[in-house]
Amino acid sequence: MENKIFERIEKDHVKFVNLQFTDIFGMVKSITIPVNHLGDSLEHGTWFDGSSIEGFARIHESDMYLQPDPETYAVLPWHNSSEGNTARFICDVHKPDGSPFEGDPRAVLKNVLSEAEGMGFEYNVGPELEFFLLRKENGRLLPLPHDNGSYFDITTDQAYDIRRNMNTVLQGFGINVEASHHEVALGQHEIDFRYADALATADSGTTMRFVLKAVAQQHGLHATFMPKPIAGINGSGMHVHQSLFKDGNNAFFDENDRYHLSKTAYSFIAGQLAHAKAMAAVLCPTVNSYKRLVPGYEAPVYLSWGHTNRSALIRIPRYSKGKSQSTRCEIRCPDPSCNLYLAFAVMLKAGLEGIKNNLEPPEPVEENLYDFDDRKLEELKIDTLPCSLWQALKAMKEDRLVKEALGTHTYEKYLEAKTNEWDSYRMQVTPWEIDNYLEKY
Repeated sequence: MENKIFERIEKDHVKFVNLQFTDIFGMVKSITIPVNHLGDSLEHGTWFDGSSIEGFARIHESDMYLQPDPETYAVLPWHNSSEGNTARFICDVHKPDGSPFEGDPRAVLKNVLSEAEGMGFEYNVGPELEFFLLRKENGRLLPLPHDNGSYFDITTDQAYDIRRNMNTVLQGFGINVEASHHEVALGQHEIDFRYADALATADSGTTMRFVLKAVAQQHGLHATFMPKPIAGINGSGMHVHQSLFKDGNNAFFDENDRYHLSKTAYSFIAGQLAHAKAMAAVLCPTVNSYKRLVPGYEAPVYLSWGHTNRSALIRIPRYSKGKSQSTRCEIRCPDPSCNLYLAFAVMLKAGLEGIKNNLEPPEPVEENLYDFDDRKLEELKIDTLPCSLWQALKAMKEDRLVKEALGTHTYEKYLEAKTNEWDSYRMQVTPWEIDNYLEKY
């Protein structure tokens, strides 16, 4: 593998290499090395100080090293020059003794994937990341001019060409783009890539976020994955299609079931519903996330599931005869601000817990849940997701599963960081409060 990498590096005229990894928030970090040091890095790793990275080590235990993953090689198209190009590798983080660092989000996901593998399963996912393209005018970020498009509209404005450019760049990173389109809100878009195993998908999704930001910047714009950047219109979600495979076959499929779902699939769904409140702190990780999770904007808030029901938390896409491998469930509450490695880890852990305990989901709901009043919801025993980051963190602390999925180190660091985020937010006095209270009281 290494010989092929060096052949590609020579062919691509690479002179520098970015070694990339993420902090617990999913933010991409990198160290740049000259290409002549890559051989040593591939063999022995590249040392760095982890004490300044969110969720990593304390000062007295800060030494750790990055181990590049050769499968993630790609050339950064915006760093091309006559002096040579820059490539990147996604890295695993290791402690001085060579063991994986427990605070590395990639390692967290690998641990849960190993648990699934021990049960004979491969976890495949396909996320749909929505985002806004914004322009800056008088210091404010606003949707693109002339973008009056809505869902699936054919537009001829600037955004159409930018999406095409984004598709081309993503394919250069080995990301298999399947479709791109305008989303529901003004300035909102979506680019979908091919369903794959969870680790490769987390790598691709994390790459996609910084790539789209870089491409937008080249066009004088800003791409944001903030869940609810503009009040009064739809926010950005990250619906995730999921399935388990066993011995090359889709473990979610049962030809004789009315929804074509197996017992494994039902238990997986039940596990995710049982732990949805606690998972919310990871899947919807910001204060702003809960501005999106309100009725009326196609965001799921009710703990239910259904066949093609887009108001439910978990949706079962329609089955096409002869396509059993496509049987899947779609969880609709995550948003694109989350750390994809941690999100997939807790989602998988919850599903596996359901399988281990033979859990059964409640009856599906096929009606529009947004039309239900409180009495109807209570009658059907349909609970809701937390309505704030604070409530989500409280649920997370009361559910052992999230701690088991993240590991003690990451769990405690994440909880501490997000509690600080909430405390910072709740002490702010917002313009809304000034407008509504200052003169009245």
